[in-house]
Amino acid sequence: MAQPPSTMPPPQFLLEMFQKLDKDHSGSITANELQSALSNGTWTPFNPETVRLMLNMFDKSNKGTISFEDFGALWKYIVDWQNCFRSFDKDNSGNIDKNELRAALQTFGYNLNDATVATMLQKFDRLGKGTVLFDDFIQCCIMLNNLTTAFRQFDTDQDGVVTLHYEQFVGLVFSIK
Repeated sequence: MAQPPSTMPPPQFLLEMFQKLDKDHSGSITANELQSALSNGTWTPFNPETVRLMLNMFDKSNKGTISFEDFGALWKYIVDWQNCFRSFDKDNSGNIDKNELRAALQTFGYNLNDATVATMLQKFDRLGKGTVLFDDFIQCCIMLNNLTTAFRQFDTDQDGVVTLHYEQFVGLVFSIK
């Protein structure tokens, strides 16, 4: 997925932010500590599930926390997503509607039908306004990517069709982080 270049803050800024977030001075940040730093730009905190998903992506030690090095990579990831989100938020409303979500997903290579996009919008529309906030957009995209990766394990001929036994389906769904 092509994303606009991000502007990274200087390392000193990241170190100071990391140290402020690391409330217990453990040298790592938990999901709760990370969530305290993230905002949708609407003064609302990030969805805890989005924070958990992102933390899992950057938690190289599998301890449920991220180090300073992991934090730098996560910060860049979030900035890149902000740029991406803004490029699809055509009306600058601070959220993405169904048409903007469809455009984003198509840009990422997902050609989903109207019913699927509507289902995704409903799933990630936390406020019930027919739109998706920044953090929920990240969560939607991470989950769609994880589902696609898991599906491809069974779609050996890459035709978009698989046959699964029920237990394979349950194993597939529960294996997705």
